[in-house]
This record gives sequence, structure tokens and C-alpha cells, in this order.
Amino acid sequence: MVSTFSNIGVFILATLGILYLFAVLLRFMLQLARADFYNPISQGIVKITNPLLRPLRKIVPGFFGLDMASLVLALLVGWVMILGAGFLAGVGMLNPLSALLWSLLGCLMTLIAILFVGMLISIVVSWVAPHSANPALVLLRQLLEPVYAPVRKIIPPLGVIDISPIFVFILLTVADKLLLGFAQSAAMPQLVYNLFWHIPF
Repeated sequence: MVSTFSNIGVFILATLGILYLFAVLLRFMLQLARADFYNPISQGIVKITNPLLRPLRKIVPGFFGLDMASLVLALLVGWVMILGAGFLAGVGMLNPLSALLWSLLGCLMTLIAILFVGMLISIVVSWVAPHSANPALVLLRQLLEPVYAPVRKIIPPLGVIDISPIFVFILLTVADKLLLGFAQSAAMPQLVYNLFWHIPF
């Protein structure tokens, strides 16, 4: 019975934690991409993240246009998820420094997975509704453009066909596998790995 309650606790913590981590990482991506903050979805993300982000920005300044406070908050969210899951699962107190490293790796894997899934959605929509003005799709295109743009400079479109997503998919998959290798070398427990979202292959 205790094990069942522990599993339920870890599940609730992981679900709520990953949802908030999504919001924080999307907030970082919004500023990085100079996306439309008047988009209703952007406004929702801002409202969710502001209560913790505003106080943090008073002590964590931006750096070369990067929203460092959002990155720090993402690390802290992952860190709390890891330590909380370890406590709820009854594995004892995890090393806080190791948990911080695992949080960094987990946040990076989650960010890669967000981009990966976002690209899949964008590609499917480009075939069925290429000119949709849906706020979610407009925002998605804005968030992905900074990812595609550097690749397009090297590999331009073939006429009307943009092949940059193919190479971005390859780069994201390679990066995810490298991060998984780092996670294994950093002795990340399976419990911790399962807390974060990642490409499922």
C-alpha cells in the first residue's frame, strides 16, 4: 500500500512538474524567437510563469538577449522534481549537486522533445492547412523559425520544398542520444530519467 501511494505521489509530481517545465521552457523560447507576446497562448504562458519568474528576474539578469531567469527557473523546477521524486519513492536523499546536473540534462532532453513534436505538428499542418491562422499554429511557426533559419542558410529550399526540417530532425535525434549518453555517464537513475519528456527512440 505504501508503494502504491508512493507511485501515485511520484506520478502527480512528475505530471504537474513537467507541465510547468513545459511552460517555463516555452517562455524562454518565446523571448528567444521574439514571438508575438500578444498571442493568447503566449499570454497564458506569461500568466503561468510570471509569479515565479518576476522575483527571479530581480536577481538573475538577462545575458546577450537570453532570458537567463527562465533557464534558471527551469533548472530549479527540474531539481525540485528530482529531489521530490526521490523522497516520495523512498530512495533517500539524493545528492543535490548530482540532482542539479540531472536537472540540466533533463531540461535539455525536454526542450529537444518539445522541438521535435512541434516540428512534427508543423509538418502535418503544412500539408492539411498550410495557411491556417490558428493562434497555436502561428505561435508554433514563430518558435520554430529560429531553429530552421541557420539550416536554411547552409541548405536552401529545393524550389517550394523546404528540406531544412529533415536535417533538424537528424540533429535533434543525435543531440538527444548524446544527452542520454551523458545522463548514463552521470549515473542518472531511471526514476529521474522517467520524470522528463524525451524523444521516445
